[in-house]
Amino acid sequence: MIVEMRTYLLRPGATPSFMKAFEAGLAARTKISALGGIWHSEIGTLNQVVHMWPYESYEARERISAEARKTGQWPPKTQEFILFQESKLLQPAPFSPAMEPRRLGDVYEIRTYTYKPGTMPTVLERFGKIIPERVKLSPLAGAWHTISGSLNQYIHMWAYKDAGERERLRAESFKIPGWPPETKEYMLKQENCLMIPAPFSPLH
Repeated sequence: MIVEMRTYLLRPGATPSFMKAFEAGLAARTKISALGGIWHSEIGTLNQVVHMWPYESYEARERISAEARKTGQWPPKTQEFILFQESKLLQPAPFSPAMEPRRLGDVYEIRTYTYKPGTMPTVLERFGKIIPERVKLSPLAGAWHTISGSLNQYIHMWAYKDAGERERLRAESFKIPGWPPETKEYMLKQENCLMIPAPFSPLH
């Protein structure tokens, strides 16, 4: 299983129009394969949309992408709103839940940690040991590492009812012995963004 994570930076104020056009083309696209989820940024880099697509393999992604283009309705008519596009292929961490339709919260935090080359196995091992305790506070929507695009990144997504709950539960999480796991010795950069799921997002 792999997940394609596509991040688009939009023109200021264009998010509602982008979402409308995206949804218009989605029916034809999801007849071929399912959308994992789609969100727009609330805090962090603004005017940003992230959508994620699970595939059985890289070969399945290539085949499905070709089939989708043949519909004439995909990609959606969103080009006029987009300033920048980025695509990453992600491998789920051993402890990542499956990307499937479910309701987890109204605010999602996407945290991206970039590590030194060659350290990802150790990073995943250390996160894996403490994740069972952390998810007792709030659900882990997914955890992955990059295999194409920007390499050596660990990306984890957490769901909350709202921003207030996020602040409270994050404060509680630091009381968990061993959380966050000690990976600073390998870390190069940290980024985060608070995202709001679209009404039509399967992961909500």
